[in-house]
Amino acid sequence: MASTVKGLVERLRDGENVICAEGYLWELERRGYLRSGVFTPEVVMDHPERVRNLHEEFVHAGSDVVEAFTYYGHRAKLRMIGREDELEALNLAALKIARDVADKTGTLMAGNLSNTTIYDPGNSESVEEVKSIFKEQVEWAVKGRADYFIAETFDSCSEASLALEAVRKYGKGLPAVITMAAYVPDRTTDDVPFPQALRRLEEEGAAVVGLNCGRGPATMLPLLRQIRQSCKGPIAALPVTFRTTPQQKCFQCLTDPVTGGKAFPTELAPLQCTRAEIRQFATEARELGVQYIGLCCGSASYYLREVAIAYGRNPPAAKYKPDLERSLFVGDVEVFSRGDRISKLRSFVTGDIQS
Repeated sequence: MASTVKGLVERLRDGENVICAEGYLWELERRGYLRSGVFTPEVVMDHPERVRNLHEEFVHAGSDVVEAFTYYGHRAKLRMIGREDELEALNLAALKIARDVADKTGTLMAGNLSNTTIYDPGNSESVEEVKSIFKEQVEWAVKGRADYFIAETFDSCSEASLALEAVRKYGKGLPAVITMAAYVPDRTTDDVPFPQALRRLEEEGAAVVGLNCGRGPATMLPLLRQIRQSCKGPIAALPVTFRTTPQQKCFQCLTDPVTGGKAFPTELAPLQCTRAEIRQFATEARELGVQYIGLCCGSASYYLREVAIAYGRNPPAAKYKPDLERSLFVGDVEVFSRGDRISKLRSFVTGDIQS
């Protein structure tokens, strides 16, 4: 049965914005259901209820899209962990979970392709294996009734093109969102400036092009401004939620502010963005004309709610946004029946104790 929800292309054509939750990998690792380092989505098979719950949680926070968790769920990565025999079952299970949640919540469901980690443009065997990986994942997503495709986190323009080619060839006409990961240079690993690379992918038929992962809000925005000038159609922005800087442009190269040690991937907690920083990013992205917005690694529901509200939405989670006026420590003292007692308590918290 075909989805009756308004499609991606139709929404964008009508000037609407689309909010897409990503970051499943990072959040499920944080919750203890996925291994950092190898980052394979075994949780789909081992704890499917956790994947379903996170889909529902992200929709509650404002996502218009349920993205099937098949990131790194391809043949090469599952071979690495000795579970290649479960490849098709994992993909179909992830797609079914996503489809069920999308149907239940009236949202879009996206099939997912990712960078393969084995792509070598100078090696014909590698290229053919990558083509095969994309082909089978696209065909499974069609079987799983995806509404569109997300192909993401490509560092080379040529691998991104292969993913788009597979969607156009085997995707039964479904649209594709193609996003690339910018690290330190403002160019791809095959030496194409990102504005030019994304314009090329747009010309090859991608419905949306843009950036995801790699950079946090502060270092993604300047590049997005260049991309907006280069590309004619809708652009996407899904940064990581970490405080990247002009000196450390991507979260893979961040260092701990206290120890100076390498923070990626397991010691990034002290470098997370604040909610205000995420809200400011979303506000600036909307002003720039970014129609397809979301968050990648480090995303959580409270961050996504900030994005949704900045884009003029009122998601169910907005009911539970902070009510600081009634906070014991920072709210209005007059709200409390014993204001003198609260004032004294606060002096103990701040250390500004009057004798």
